[in-house]
Amino acid sequence: MNKIFLRYHRFFVFLLLTRVSLTASLPHTHNGHVDSDTARILNQEHGDVHRIHCSRERSRIAWKIIQEYLTPVVEKEKYNISRTCRLHPENDIYRDQEHHKSHIDIYEWQCGYCKKTFYEEKHLDQHFDNRHSNLLNLNESQCLADVCGALHCDHDINSGSKKSKCNPAAAARNKHLCETLADSCFPVNTGPAASRLHEFFLHQFCDAHSCAGSGKPFSRGRRKKKNGFYIAASVFLVTLLLFYYLYIYLYRRGLKRETQMLKRISQAGRKKKPS
Repeated sequence: MNKIFLRYHRFFVFLLLTRVSLTASLPHTHNGHVDSDTARILNQEHGDVHRIHCSRERSRIAWKIIQEYLTPVVEKEKYNISRTCRLHPENDIYRDQEHHKSHIDIYEWQCGYCKKTFYEEKHLDQHFDNRHSNLLNLNESQCLADVCGALHCDHDINSGSKKSKCNPAAAARNKHLCETLADSCFPVNTGPAASRLHEFFLHQFCDAHSCAGSGKPFSRGRRKKKNGFYIAASVFLVTLLLFYYLYIYLYRRGLKRETQMLKRISQAGRKKKPS
């Protein structure tokens, strides 16, 4: 009898331990919902979550530099940059999201996907990361921030601050990357336009990667921006001048008519004098 009781006791303990181990291995739930931390770990294990190691801010600065210091010359040459070039718009994973931004007012940014509005651009960026990261093309696109060194992003960021000490090793790496971009984006053997752009790219970006201080980045200038205030002021001045000349014209015309009427009155008065 004792042996039978001992066997049942061991079997019960075995079932209890098995249940505890299974419960510990399952995600913790609250009101039927899987705990967020546990779910995140499970999703990472199954590869459902994509971690993006690409600075959105530096990618934006790199794109700004491309648009201001390179694109105008490329457009002037009527040259089509190849998809294999890392500076091509489709090689920026954030390009589609940037196109879906609307700066409606000073404190109003709108998401082009779901039409939600935000007070600042950084909050819209966080919204993109939290709600629309599934729209990023992570399979083919590359991180534009990776070429920031070649494009002098730090120079653009620190343009108003004190110049930092030059690192020869970093300058050499950035120059090599810059020359690689010039070779891949503008192969000299593909035509005269590519050859000219290749030379321009070297002068505009690559030559400044030196601690000797012999060259400055963006030596060829930038795209001329249209100042909204200047345009509005110009339109106002032109309109004002038009009204001024119209007033002068009407004033002179009125004086001329008044003079003619005075002459007619004086002539009529002379004819009516008694004989």
